[in-house]
Amino acid sequence: MDVDTRLLRYFAAVADEGNLSRAAERLFVSQPTLTKQIRQLERALGAVLFTRSRAGMALTEAGRALAARVPELLAGWDEVAAETRRAAGRASRVLRVGFLASAANEATRRIIVAFRERRPDWRVEMVQSSWGDPTAGLAGGGVGAALVRLPFPGQDGLRVEELFSEPRLLAVHSAHPLAARDRVDFAELLDEPFVAAPVETGAWRDFWLASERRGGRPPVVGAVTDQPDAWLSAIANGDGVALAPESAARFYARPGITYLPVDGVEPTRVGVAWTAAGDADAVVRDFVACCLEVRTGA
Repeated sequence: MDVDTRLLRYFAAVADEGNLSRAAERLFVSQPTLTKQIRQLERALGAVLFTRSRAGMALTEAGRALAARVPELLAGWDEVAAETRRAAGRASRVLRVGFLASAANEATRRIIVAFRERRPDWRVEMVQSSWGDPTAGLAGGGVGAALVRLPFPGQDGLRVEELFSEPRLLAVHSAHPLAARDRVDFAELLDEPFVAAPVETGAWRDFWLASERRGGRPPVVGAVTDQPDAWLSAIANGDGVALAPESAARFYARPGITYLPVDGVEPTRVGVAWTAAGDADAVVRDFVACCLEVRTGA
């Protein structure tokens, strides 16, 4: 019998959290999807793994037996998969770097040039992730390093170096009454519908909705997107407004969308992130060093 390792990861998250909603947020999936996957695993094993109640998810005897072995099994697989990817990268001389939207803005090109000077026989392959994965591919092990927006869920389990920060702007449809303003205070936006990231992204979604500035009032969500093009279309269509990095006005300028300064929200920060395994990878260390050199030069 073969079992998808993804199902085991889902099981481990629910076992650790003892709660479906918290586990779903940690995994960046919806709660119904997680419930379906747990049931699929139970069918495959022919055993009930959890007892469900209002208090949460409690492991059965069968579930405890599986929970005792799963961490070791997954850690072994992760090590094998990571080493395979590193070997493939060494053979092809390609470092895969994940990124979100505009990556490190104008600094991205300088980082890559600096890396090529250090390793002229290597190439950087930039791999864009959706906003549904704020780790930009690190969580799934598909990249060796990533240029990310801070803060993001799961960053405490990664190596992270902040590179720079930039203000957040407000993006609105150009026909919106606010578009004629020179600037706006966030307190004026509490009743505005916002274009939001998927709910599964948790703290990432909250940051870009400025939930900490709402005084406990829930945001009004006009649309949910996880890609820049869909995000731009939602704003241009008048589905909602959105907070955006200042660089979005340069990288994502579009007819019908106006960017303006917004007071009352903290800046967004850009960083480079990598896994603990990257500490032993000289190529990843060189890429991080190039990021820090560009930061120092900037």
